Amino acid sequence: MRNAHTKSEILEIIAILEECYPEPYCELEYKKDYELLFAARLAAQCTDARVNKVTPVLFSKYPSLEAIANADVSDIESIIFQCGFYRIKARDITAAASMLLSDFGGRVPDSMEDLLKLPGVGRKTANLMLGDVHKLPAVVVDTHCIRIANRIGLVNTKDAVKIEMKLREILPPYKSSDFCHRIVLHGRAVCKARSPTCEDCRIAYLCHWGLGIGN
Repeated sequence: MRNAHTKSEILEIIAILEECYPEPYCELEYKKDYELLFAARLAAQCTDARVNKVTPVLFSKYPSLEAIANADVSDIESIIFQCGFYRIKARDITAAASMLLSDFGGRVPDSMEDLLKLPGVGRKTANLMLGDVHKLPAVVVDTHCIRIANRIGLVNTKDAVKIEMKLREILPPYKSSDFCHRIVLHGRAVCKARSPTCEDCRIAYLCHWGLGIGN
């Protein structure tokens, strides 16, 4: 296995991805902070594209936290059915809406500890909220991040929490959230799960996979 990347190499990877993807973004569509929270819950085991078709219907019928908290769970289920695992997702969304109102004054909390108290919220979603809503240092570890961070050689584990902690250690905090968004965009465009196109990858010369090291 090749030695770990140097700090300068990591900064070079970040800089190249910034050039390739100058506008990092989350593909989940939302207008209110809590809408991103619920969209992220719906996105578990579901595509962002499908979630983006469902959420306009959901948030049009239930346009406030109070409306969602007081909704008939079975009606939420019928709206989000195509997102999969709709029963537990509907339950989590209504319960989280109630907790946001009762415990957090109707606002999405800005700490990992408080976010993890919300039903259905794990570290990935909590980090998404910290980074995208509150503009705080965050590391969102999704399937793209797990795959690509390992391929590049930034980490050597499939454990999401360990990956998060390692990336927090090696990435500049103020760049970490955008880096994760860029990794997703890179994973969809170039470093695909089954057939990465290394010949089109501008960081291939810094990537363990691209260099054929440790694969």
